[in-house]
Amino acid sequence: MLHVEDVEEPGLGPTRVKVAVKATALNRADLLQRIGRYPPPRGVDPRIPGLEFAGVVEETGPEVSDVKPGDRVMGLLGGGGYAAKVTTEERLLLPIPESLSFEEAAGVPEVFATAYDALLLQLNLRMGERLLIHAVASGVGLAALQLAKTAACTVLGTAGSDEKLERAREFGLDVGINYRQADFAETVSHETGDRGVDAILDLVGAKYWEKNLSALARRGRLILVGLVSGAKAETNLSLILNKRLTIIGTVLRARSLEEKISLTQSLRRHVIPLFEAGRLRPVIDRVFELEQAAEAHAYMESNANMGKIVLRV
Repeated sequence: MLHVEDVEEPGLGPTRVKVAVKATALNRADLLQRIGRYPPPRGVDPRIPGLEFAGVVEETGPEVSDVKPGDRVMGLLGGGGYAAKVTTEERLLLPIPESLSFEEAAGVPEVFATAYDALLLQLNLRMGERLLIHAVASGVGLAALQLAKTAACTVLGTAGSDEKLERAREFGLDVGINYRQADFAETVSHETGDRGVDAILDLVGAKYWEKNLSALARRGRLILVGLVSGAKAETNLSLILNKRLTIIGTVLRARSLEEKISLTQSLRRHVIPLFEAGRLRPVIDRVFELEQAAEAHAYMESNANMGKIVLRV
C-alpha cells in the first residue's frame, strides 16, 4: 500500500543536481513496481516510485555548470519521483518552457521521450507517412499523435471509447477506431485502400500482434512499446518475410546513463522548441495531491484517464 513517510534526503555528487520537486506523474511502470513486478534499476530506492519530475533546482554539485539554484527543470528518473526532493545528473535535466506550469511539465518527460524516441529515432517516421497508434488517448499515445502531426503524417488511432477518440481528434487524429466496435485491421485496410499503414506504435502487445502484421504496408515498421495485453503471441513468420517488415522492441527505464543523456539532449534540441512555439502541449487528465497517490493508482488502473495523471508534491 502506498503511503507517505520521511526518508533520508538524497546525496549530491559532483555532477549532480538536487531538485525540490513540485510535481510528478504516474506511469504504468509505477503500478507494476508497487506490486513487485517491475523492480527499479540498481541503486534506486525501491520504496519510492516515479519516473519523472518537475521542480526547482535547490543545490548543485561543484562540477555543474549549466543550471543554478532557482531554475525550473524537469526530467526522467530511474525511480524516486514521488518525493519532495530528488537528485539527478545535470545532463538529464530539461528546462521547463515558461508557458508550462509544474503540473503540466511533470507530464512531459516520460511520454514525450518515449514517443519521440520511438517515432523519430527508431521508426524513422517520415513526412506524410501513415501511422497507426494504439491506445491513442493514453499519455504516450497523445504525445506520439502530436509529434506525428508536426511531420504532416496521417494518423489512425485506437481507443476503447468514442469519448477518448474525440479527445484525440482535438490533437489532429485523422481516423479514430473504437476497438470495442470495429476491427482495426479491417478499418486500416478500408481507410488506406488496402495499402496498410507505414508504421505502428503499439502499447498493447500480444492481443494485437497478428492484426498489426496484417495492417502494415509492405516494408512497414512496427515498434512495440508496451505489453498491457500480454507478452506471448503466435505469429505467421511468412507474413513478416513476404512484406519485408521491420519489428522493433524498445524500453526506456533500463537504458544506460549515457543512452538516457543522449536522448535527453536530443529532446532539448528538437522537442523543447516545439513546446516553446506552442506546437506541442502536455495533456493532463487529473491532478492528485501526493498523499492521494493510492487513489491516483486506482484511477490509472481503471483505464479512465485521457492523458497524464499528475501528483502535486
